[in-house]
Amino acid sequence: MADGSSMPQVVIVSPYLRAANNGNWRTAERWRRHLAGVCEARIVDAWPDDRAGADRAMIALHARRSAAAIAAWHDVHPGRGLAVVLTGTDLYRDIHSDDAARRSLDRAQILVTLQARGPLALPVGVRGKARVIYQSVPARAALAKTGRRLRALAVGHLREEKSPDTLFAAARLLAAREDILIDHVGAALDPVLAEAARAAMAAAPGYRWLGGLPHEASRRRIQRAHLLVHPSRMEGGAHVIIEAVVSGTPVLASRIDGNVGMLGEDYAGYFPWGDAPALAALLTRCRADRAFLEHLSRQCRERAPLFEPAAEAAALRRMAGDLLKNESSCL
Repeated sequence: MADGSSMPQVVIVSPYLRAANNGNWRTAERWRRHLAGVCEARIVDAWPDDRAGADRAMIALHARRSAAAIAAWHDVHPGRGLAVVLTGTDLYRDIHSDDAARRSLDRAQILVTLQARGPLALPVGVRGKARVIYQSVPARAALAKTGRRLRALAVGHLREEKSPDTLFAAARLLAAREDILIDHVGAALDPVLAEAARAAMAAAPGYRWLGGLPHEASRRRIQRAHLLVHPSRMEGGAHVIIEAVVSGTPVLASRIDGNVGMLGEDYAGYFPWGDAPALAALLTRCRADRAFLEHLSRQCRERAPLFEPAAEAAALRRMAGDLLKNESSCL
């Protein structure tokens, strides 16, 4: 293996850096670590910068938010290795309405989606560029759960794309159930939704909005819960679903492409997006029917190998090799 000084340099463009400590940053930093030994990967939020001259390939997170860096790379290095990683807002909104996002698709040699149904959202003319790379997280041991109550957990900031209003309405429908508890982790990104969360707590004693928590604290709560509830309207490949699956916690999820692409077509824990009565009915069934809850757990265990760090690292290294081959052909 070549030493670090002779490795090719690859730039990862992320709209958010370490200070944000959000999903984009964690993905970029995890990918940087996975690529160690294959290339020298660095993370920036804008390109070019003072180290740009040594970059041999680019991996850009977000077709729209990283569009300026993607356009600059294309202008300076036309045809050189460029991969664009597509988020939920890219796939299910921006590439259908935003010219800059659409141009990012055309400029890339590789389009990465984070779940299996992502390529279906792409224009037919660029689907041939698509490949799926599932994100990963180290597995944690499943914990024993109390039989006295069903503890459900939602993890997602209060913003429209995460559909917290579905959770609020389901909690109200279950307000009389002392044996079904719903905790909700997420920062108040939308003041209107924050007020709705407070109103839901007042109306439904079993619902608690906990606000934003550190990532490690959220992971521990996922381990302790019987269920993760994920009611989103759009997703590119929710990392919190992975964290639940590899922690032995099954998921109740809205039936949207971003969730089906993670959990599989035949998963039994879906409810129609926005359908609070259906979510409440699933929670009630999971409380009453231990065999059904175990069936969901078994289905999640079967998906867990998709989300192993070794699988993600291998896929990333293959992609980096392909990008650098493309770079060589342009010299």
